[in-house]
Amino acid sequence: MRRERGLAGPRTGFIQRTAQFLRDTRAEMRRVSWPTANEVKNTTIITLIAVVFFAIYLFGVDRVWAFLIERLKSWLGA
Repeated sequence: MRRERGLAGPRTGFIQRTAQFLRDTRAEMRRVSWPTANEVKNTTIITLIAVVFFAIYLFGVDRVWAFLIERLKSWLGA
């Protein structure tokens, strides 16, 4: 029988391990500091503004590079 590292005693069953995992998860979730609705709203707005800003910025960079490459291709006669 294969043993997991660090276990000195007999291996516990699937049901016991699952139950322990759920108890540990529940205990950890009680310690979580949940954000308020206002905090969620504010961070969502900030995220959307950042996404729009970077989308416009990257679009502009892409257009500049496309223009420069096209000019270089026409200059080289390709």
